[in-house]
Amino acid sequence: MTKDIFLTNNLNNKKEKFIPLDEKNIRMYVCGPTVYDDPHIGNARPLIIFDILFRLLKNNFSKVTYVRNITDIDDKIIKSSQDQKISTKELTEKIASSFLEDCKFLNCENPTFQPKATEHINLMIEMINQLIKKDFAYEKNKHVYFEVNKFTDYGQLSNKKLEDLIAGSRIEISDNKKNSEDFVLWKPSGKDEPAWDSPWGKGRPGWHLECSAMSKKFLGDEFDIHGGGIDLLFPHHENEIAQSRCANDSKIFAKYWIHNAFITMSNEKMAKSQGNILKIKDFRNKISGQVIRLALMSAHYKQPLDWSDKLINDCQSTLNKWYRIYSSDTKSVEVTEEVLKPLYEDLNTPGYIANLHKLYEKANKGESKELFISACKYIGLFNEDNQQWEKYKKNKVSISESEINTKIDLRNKARAQKDYKEADRIRDELFDKGVLIEDKDGKTLWKFK
Repeated sequence: MTKDIFLTNNLNNKKEKFIPLDEKNIRMYVCGPTVYDDPHIGNARPLIIFDILFRLLKNNFSKVTYVRNITDIDDKIIKSSQDQKISTKELTEKIASSFLEDCKFLNCENPTFQPKATEHINLMIEMINQLIKKDFAYEKNKHVYFEVNKFTDYGQLSNKKLEDLIAGSRIEISDNKKNSEDFVLWKPSGKDEPAWDSPWGKGRPGWHLECSAMSKKFLGDEFDIHGGGIDLLFPHHENEIAQSRCANDSKIFAKYWIHNAFITMSNEKMAKSQGNILKIKDFRNKISGQVIRLALMSAHYKQPLDWSDKLINDCQSTLNKWYRIYSSDTKSVEVTEEVLKPLYEDLNTPGYIANLHKLYEKANKGESKELFISACKYIGLFNEDNQQWEKYKKNKVSISESEINTKIDLRNKARAQKDYKEADRIRDELFDKGVLIEDKDGKTLWKFK
């Protein structure tokens, strides 16, 4: 019997009971990476959150179709490939491969479909043609724009009026637009940039359009859940709704809109501009992906998660403790409704982890061991045997304190000069040598892993 699942729907900012459009096929789309640089810990949070939701849905419905795209054509990709003096194809294949390794490292289940934008350009052109035909889009100087003021529900997701949305966002200025708020559906490509033939000349699609076309192909005009980070709510998801509903003549696009909050470091948003990026790949072979996974679900998905050495150490200690009673040949049992209850209440992962701690205490006394292990596996933990887990404790420090302080001084100088690439390189070098650093209250603290 299907249990009631409640989710916070950002379409109305309310927690609602999940009622699928079709109980025989639950359909979910989550915005995947733009593959211009290796994914960082902030990118990992939606991977974990929607992986848990995927697992929860699969345990309650006979069929769940989960689509997570890969954006492999975008202005950031072109700029990064030019900076590195490699082709966009070489760059995107390299980063997409790294991303899939990250997913494996974090023990995320494979989505049902993982389409790449460049494989669906024809569908994007078809959707643009529909929007022009229905008078929601216009072409000028080989650019095609969506005319925002013709969609009366624009701003419904953001819960703001159009003029407020425009004032609070970075709008691309162009003489080709009728109105400043109109957004691009197609643009011409420059010399030596990737380009596809279209009725408006050689060019490439706008970023927002890519998700609309791919979700339509795999999930239809209307589907159940659309997810992603809170930074995508506007303009990306707002624009997806506008162009999809207008092109498809549909009353809705997605029924439920789920967004996870940011990851911060010392309460500052993790971002390249802050020089505080931690890449997922730099944790591989250093610590278990389970530690990162547990850390990423330690706060409710709607709340910011502050990343720190203490968080990692606490999660490592917790799993060390739990692994003392883990055995790979333990019989799997059904996880009880009482244990699962927090997940059904808007994916309350901290509440679920609290239940795991209670189960551990019982299991440590010889009670409910099978239930404890099954409940951990339910959220993607205990995917390594005891021997694999032990190997992560054997990293050795290979650097002196004076060297550490010298490296930190060099990193602080790089940050002061806004050379964040060099600052990240030094942080990564220290990490490789077994040193964790944290910027806090204007100072850089460090400790051995």
